Amino acid sequence: MVAIAESRAEAVSTGLRAVEPVRVLADPGRVRAALSPLRRRVLRELRDPGSASSLAPRLGVSRQKLNYHVRVLEDLGLLRLVELRQRRGCQERLLQTSARTLVVAPEVLGDVATEPEERQDRFSSAYLVRTAAQLMGDVAALREGAREAGQRLATVTQETEIHFRSPADMRAFTEKLTAAISELVAEYDRPDDPGGRPYRLILGMHPRRDPEGGTSSEARERE
Repeated sequence: MVAIAESRAEAVSTGLRAVEPVRVLADPGRVRAALSPLRRRVLRELRDPGSASSLAPRLGVSRQKLNYHVRVLEDLGLLRLVELRQRRGCQERLLQTSARTLVVAPEVLGDVATEPEERQDRFSSAYLVRTAAQLMGDVAALREGAREAGQRLATVTQETEIHFRSPADMRAFTEKLTAAISELVAEYDRPDDPGGRPYRLILGMHPRRDPEGGTSSEARERE
């Protein structure tokens, strides 16, 4: 999973339509074309509209060289034309990324299948990573289908942070959480209802990553 361009903005209206919040790249050809260092910088710089002539000095490359890379990204649908301006007798093309965030689909980078023994270990970090990768791929595909149908994809996301005093507290919390979820599933699951729609529920928990790159548990061990 490789994030190419990131922004806190959920959607920005420019040109003829709103910029997509997220686009997942599932085509290996597009991924290879977009991952060169220069093109990744172009995508980052053009989160807001800009032109090759204004961007070239900032990147330290000639306008002719940058124009080539911009055209490739535009042909791939990763950049889009938002405006044509007359400048000094020439037309200046203002471009912008087609999505605020571009992410590489996990299956492009390798197999995300889960080993049977990992599925039996709910504390396996490998299982968590692979489940998260599958989640990204599934939601990306569903987003595309909903977008083509002109519909909004119904999802739920909830995040929180918990400070456990000990591993024993974490395991006790996990047991209670599992019991609560099992109770709710038993109450609302209707697999035989012909009008129902199946949803996939995933619960995951991991140590918070500190800005320095470590974890709070590692910090306690060092102390």
